[in-house]
Amino acid sequence: MPLPRLIGRFNRRVTNPILWPIVARLPGSGFGRILNVGRRTGRTYRTPMLGFRHADTIVFALTYGPGAHWVRNVLAAGVCDFELRRATLHLVEPRLFHDPKRRGVPPIVRPVLWALGVDDFLRMRVVAEPGSGSVGP
Repeated sequence: MPLPRLIGRFNRRVTNPILWPIVARLPGSGFGRILNVGRRTGRTYRTPMLGFRHADTIVFALTYGPGAHWVRNVLAAGVCDFELRRATLHLVEPRLFHDPKRRGVPPIVRPVLWALGVDDFLRMRVVAEPGSGSVGP
Protein backbone atom coordinates (compact mmCIF):
# COMPACT_ATOMS: atom_id res chain seq x y z
CA MET A 1 0.00 0.00 0.00
CA PRO A 2 1.56 3.31 -1.02
CA LEU A 3 1.99 6.19 1.39
CA PRO A 4 -1.12 8.31 2.02
CA ARG A 5 -1.52 11.58 0.09
CA LEU A 6 -1.55 13.51 3.38
CA ILE A 7 2.08 12.50 3.94
CA GLY A 8 2.83 13.55 0.37
CA ARG A 9 1.39 17.01 0.96
CA PHE A 10 3.40 17.37 4.17
CA ASN A 11 6.59 16.24 2.42
CA ARG A 12 6.01 18.63 -0.49
CA ARG A 13 5.52 21.65 1.79
CA VAL A 14 7.82 20.89 4.74
CA THR A 15 10.26 18.00 4.32
CA ASN A 16 11.33 18.49 0.69
CA PRO A 17 12.30 22.19 1.01
CA ILE A 18 14.38 21.38 4.11
CA LEU A 19 16.07 18.22 2.82
CA TRP A 20 16.55 19.07 -0.86
CA PRO A 21 19.58 21.38 -0.35
CA ILE A 22 21.25 18.60 1.66
CA VAL A 23 20.53 15.53 -0.48
CA ALA A 24 21.20 17.42 -3.71
CA ARG A 25 24.84 17.74 -2.62
CA LEU A 26 25.39 14.05 -1.83
CA PRO A 27 27.79 12.68 -4.44
CA GLY A 28 26.60 9.65 -6.41
CA SER A 29 23.50 9.24 -4.26
CA GLY A 30 20.92 8.98 -7.05
CA PHE A 31 18.87 11.74 -5.46
CA GLY A 32 17.51 14.13 -8.01
CA ARG A 33 14.39 15.85 -9.24
CA ILE A 34 12.00 14.70 -11.92
CA LEU A 35 11.03 17.59 -14.18
CA ASN A 36 7.57 16.89 -15.53
CA VAL A 37 4.93 18.93 -17.29
CA GLY A 38 1.39 19.04 -15.88
CA ARG A 39 -1.20 17.31 -18.03
CA ARG A 40 -3.75 20.08 -17.65
CA THR A 41 -1.75 23.09 -16.49
CA GLY A 42 1.25 22.84 -18.80
CA ARG A 43 3.37 23.97 -15.83
CA THR A 44 6.76 22.39 -15.13
CA TYR A 45 6.95 20.59 -11.79
CA ARG A 46 10.03 19.36 -9.93
CA THR A 47 9.54 16.25 -7.82
CA PRO A 48 12.40 15.03 -5.58
CA MET A 49 13.11 11.35 -6.25
CA LEU A 50 15.70 8.67 -5.72
CA GLY A 51 16.59 6.97 -9.00
CA PHE A 52 18.41 3.65 -9.38
CA ARG A 53 20.54 3.41 -12.53
CA HIS A 54 20.82 0.15 -14.47
CA ALA A 55 22.91 0.53 -17.67
CA ASP A 56 20.72 2.74 -19.90
CA THR A 57 17.65 2.82 -17.63
CA ILE A 58 16.61 4.37 -14.34
CA VAL A 59 14.09 2.82 -11.94
CA PHE A 60 12.00 4.86 -9.53
CA ALA A 61 10.16 3.31 -6.57
CA LEU A 62 6.62 4.68 -6.51
CA THR A 63 6.26 5.38 -2.80
CA TYR A 64 2.97 7.23 -3.40
CA GLY A 65 1.73 4.67 -5.91
CA PRO A 66 1.28 4.73 -9.68
CA GLY A 67 -1.55 7.27 -9.38
CA ALA A 68 0.72 10.08 -8.13
CA HIS A 69 0.40 13.23 -10.23
CA TRP A 70 4.02 13.24 -11.35
CA VAL A 71 3.72 9.63 -12.54
CA ARG A 72 0.56 10.37 -14.49
CA ASN A 73 2.23 13.47 -16.01
CA VAL A 74 5.26 11.45 -17.13
CA LEU A 75 3.13 8.64 -18.55
CA ALA A 76 1.01 11.14 -20.49
CA ALA A 77 4.03 12.99 -21.89
CA GLY A 78 6.18 9.91 -22.46
CA VAL A 79 9.29 11.89 -21.42
CA CYS A 80 10.82 13.77 -18.51
CA ASP A 81 14.17 15.05 -17.32
CA PHE A 82 15.93 13.88 -14.17
CA GLU A 83 18.11 16.58 -12.56
CA LEU A 84 21.01 15.19 -10.60
CA ARG A 85 23.77 16.96 -8.72
CA ARG A 86 25.85 17.73 -11.81
CA ALA A 87 23.81 16.39 -14.70
CA THR A 88 20.39 16.35 -16.26
CA LEU A 89 19.29 13.10 -17.90
CA HIS A 90 16.58 13.03 -20.55
CA LEU A 91 14.33 10.00 -20.00
CA VAL A 92 11.82 8.36 -22.36
CA GLU A 93 9.54 5.32 -22.62
CA PRO A 94 8.06 5.24 -19.11
CA ARG A 95 6.96 1.74 -18.13
CA LEU A 96 5.09 0.89 -14.94
CA PHE A 97 5.79 -2.49 -13.43
CA HIS A 98 4.76 -4.37 -10.31
CA ASP A 99 7.51 -6.32 -8.53
CA PRO A 100 6.80 -7.68 -5.03
CA LYS A 101 10.43 -8.90 -4.85
CA ARG A 102 11.71 -5.37 -5.61
CA ARG A 103 14.48 -6.63 -7.91
CA GLY A 104 14.84 -3.25 -9.66
CA VAL A 105 16.40 -1.60 -6.60
CA PRO A 106 19.57 -2.37 -4.61
CA PRO A 107 19.25 -5.07 -1.93
CA ILE A 108 19.88 -2.55 0.86
CA VAL A 109 16.75 -0.58 -0.18
CA ARG A 110 14.39 -3.58 -0.49
CA PRO A 111 13.57 -3.98 3.23
CA VAL A 112 12.64 -0.30 3.50
CA LEU A 113 10.32 -0.56 0.49
CA TRP A 114 8.89 -3.81 1.86
CA ALA A 115 8.14 -2.10 5.20
CA LEU A 116 6.41 0.74 3.32
CA GLY A 117 4.47 -1.73 1.16
CA VAL A 118 5.98 -0.35 -2.05
CA ASP A 119 6.08 -2.79 -4.95
CA ASP A 120 5.21 -0.56 -7.91
CA PHE A 121 7.98 1.02 -9.98
CA LEU A 122 8.57 3.18 -13.03
CA ARG A 123 11.40 2.36 -15.44
CA MET A 124 12.61 4.86 -18.05
CA ARG A 125 15.32 4.74 -20.67
CA VAL A 126 18.10 7.36 -20.66
CA VAL A 127 18.46 8.86 -24.15
CA ALA A 128 20.56 11.95 -23.50
CA GLU A 129 23.20 12.84 -21.01
CA PRO A 130 24.93 16.15 -20.24
CA GLY A 131 26.48 17.87 -23.19
CA SER A 132 24.40 15.95 -25.73
CA GLY A 133 21.97 18.80 -26.34
CA SER A 134 19.03 17.38 -24.38
CA VAL A 135 16.05 19.65 -23.99
CA GLY A 136 13.63 19.65 -21.05
CA PRO A 137 10.17 18.13 -21.25
